[in-house]
Amino acid sequence: MSQPGPVDARRRVPRTDALLAEPGLAGAVARIGRDRVKEAVRSAQQLARDGAIDPSEVAAVALASLPRRSTSLTPVVNATGVVVHTNIGRAPLSPAAVEAMTAAAGYVDVELDLATAQRSRRGRGTLEALVAAVPGAEAALVVNNGAAALVLATTALAGDGREVLVSRGEMVEIGDGFRLPDLIASTGARLREVGTTNRTTLQDYAAATGPATGCVLKVHPSNFRVEGFTSAVSVRELATLGIPVVHDIGSGLLAPHRLLPDEPDAATAIRDGASVVTCSGDKLLGGPQAGIVLGRADVVERLRRHPLARAVRCDKTTLAALEATLRGPQPPVWEFLEADANNLHQRCAALAAGLPDELEASVVPSAGVVGGGGAPGQVLPGWAVSLPEWAAADLRAQDPPVLARVERGRCLVDLRCVPQQDDPTVATALARLGRGPASGR
Repeated sequence: MSQPGPVDARRRVPRTDALLAEPGLAGAVARIGRDRVKEAVRSAQQLARDGAIDPSEVAAVALASLPRRSTSLTPVVNATGVVVHTNIGRAPLSPAAVEAMTAAAGYVDVELDLATAQRSRRGRGTLEALVAAVPGAEAALVVNNGAAALVLATTALAGDGREVLVSRGEMVEIGDGFRLPDLIASTGARLREVGTTNRTTLQDYAAATGPATGCVLKVHPSNFRVEGFTSAVSVRELATLGIPVVHDIGSGLLAPHRLLPDEPDAATAIRDGASVVTCSGDKLLGGPQAGIVLGRADVVERLRRHPLARAVRCDKTTLAALEATLRGPQPPVWEFLEADANNLHQRCAALAAGLPDELEASVVPSAGVVGGGGAPGQVLPGWAVSLPEWAAADLRAQDPPVLARVERGRCLVDLRCVPQQDDPTVATALARLGRGPASGR
């Protein structure tokens, strides 16, 4: 009687439904969707049929080929020393803001009065929190970013072909090639420049004012400084012209702060007579990306009723996160801005002490910056671990990537914006230096 031959390996390939029911792959279905997981399973099954892997490895191979997150965005460790870093998402949200976004992800009463079942003011809780945070503000409005707030203000006040008066010294570029003149021109308003690059007086504005004037725009030159033979006109002086004054303060500082004495703030601008103040929500305010409008009730209402307001409004999760930022604990941005230099030195020294001699690690002074166009020239004294320049690329290749700063041929790992509980993550990344494909060694 003949003995049975070996079982064809292809018959041992697990069925698709059985694989999808396994815990690891079932979790992936919940995270990234059934279709993507099924495609990975079928690819792994084909490898087994071709003899490239053993049938018992199908589940593991399929799972390894799938992304671990539901988004292509990769969380990184900010060891650059730049607090508001535009390229990596500006302000990190507080746990309270993250919780608020999650709570708002489903159905919420974003513009519904539960007592009457009637439509109500959209995001009323967030607007109330903004007004409460800025003494003198009569009303508030939230749109999707700072540029949108500025465009809405100039469109509502001068978008019918009237003039927006602005100093030549405030004709700024806000980043990535976007320039103030282009933004204003897109609104239908006419931009009228007054004064010179380095000196503008109240008389320059007064001479340009007439029946065609829609508003005066004052822009904080947040990402540069002009020094020397200069003069500028304050909001208090501009308010005497008797026409609406729009002050774009940029970085979202709501009230004066000792750490940033030269940064304009919303409360002071309104006290000095600004009709409207515009700024971003994801910089010094420490919240989500948003454009904030504060000011006189009649002017803010004029903006709210403009058709463009609908096109630039923000969503329910942004409103929730912004309210939680305003009402909740101090956001991470301010923890990083106020980080104690002595504590930073101790943490850096602890990291450097565990590194091999060939890395020539040392603890050096590091000048942190606010970033995001805020407080140009303001130095935040701190410390960093100094490493060979090639280490920067090696650290970016880690999981999670650690973003350091390259300065004068050295890689500086600055812990200012790294929560102290994440120091072990940085230590692990440093321990792996020189072992990966990105290493320059």
